Amino acid sequence: MERPPADPRKLLSWWMEWERGETPPGRVISNLKTGGLRELLEELAERAAQEPQPEPQSR
Repeated sequence: MERPPADPRKLLSWWMEWERGETPPGRVISNLKTGGLRELLEELAERAAQEPQPEPQSR
């Protein structure tokens, strides 16, 4: 069974529940894992790798 695409708003909501102390860490990790956090991070990392890197400024 294929999972639906990650919903960044839902992932953030679960993270914020943990920060407020409303949800134990184990439940939050489970929610983030089943919610697609890994896939979202992989996608963002791939995009970042394709972006041109800024030139270092010389002094």
